[in-house]
Amino acid sequence: MIIVHHLNNSRSQRVLWLLEEMGLDYEVKRYERNADTMLAPPELKAIHPLGKSPVIQDGDIIVAETGAIVEYLLGAYPDRGLKPAAGTAAGRRYTYWLHYAEGSAMTPLLLKLVFSALPARSPGLVRPLVKAIAGKAQSSFIDPQIAAHTAYWQAELSKSEWFAGDAFSAADIMMSFPLEAGASRAPYGPDKPKLKAFLTAIHARPAYQRALERGGPYAYA
Repeated sequence: MIIVHHLNNSRSQRVLWLLEEMGLDYEVKRYERNADTMLAPPELKAIHPLGKSPVIQDGDIIVAETGAIVEYLLGAYPDRGLKPAAGTAAGRRYTYWLHYAEGSAMTPLLLKLVFSALPARSPGLVRPLVKAIAGKAQSSFIDPQIAAHTAYWQAELSKSEWFAGDAFSAADIMMSFPLEAGASRAPYGPDKPKLKAFLTAIHARPAYQRALERGGPYAYA
């Protein structure tokens, strides 16, 4: 039995979705973030030294990091139709988007989250200064970066329905997090119809809905 160590409001939601798409049996072990710090509880360090989620156990095998988990599961339980053939154009796009999702895509979104939270977490006397610095960082660097990435997603999804091509793949599961996180910070307007269509399509998938039922309430902000 595969065990998913699932932290609320975290990237482990994608692992539940992948498992549902693959039709595999699994168990969810839940962990809750600290309400003040939003950090994972110390109990997760008993599973993995960094104490972060997602982490899965498959027998005596422990795998952390979403992309590594995706690669492990599709390698250990192949022929599920979620990975294009190696050496094809779709296969190359699949590899790119699988790794881009946690690399280039998430960096500006994470910076946006951190800099947005800084003023409220600063001491009162320096809060105006911190707010000014955080605002400048967002307007001059972070927001333009996010705009560049979302425009890139729009252009790529204009070429095909899914990120790797015409067929849904695990790369779309990986890319769901940056697209949903981006939408939670600034809803996509009429200039991003492909991003809105992508989110509508994944939300309608039965496996996505089952994963939400297993994982519980979810928020990206």
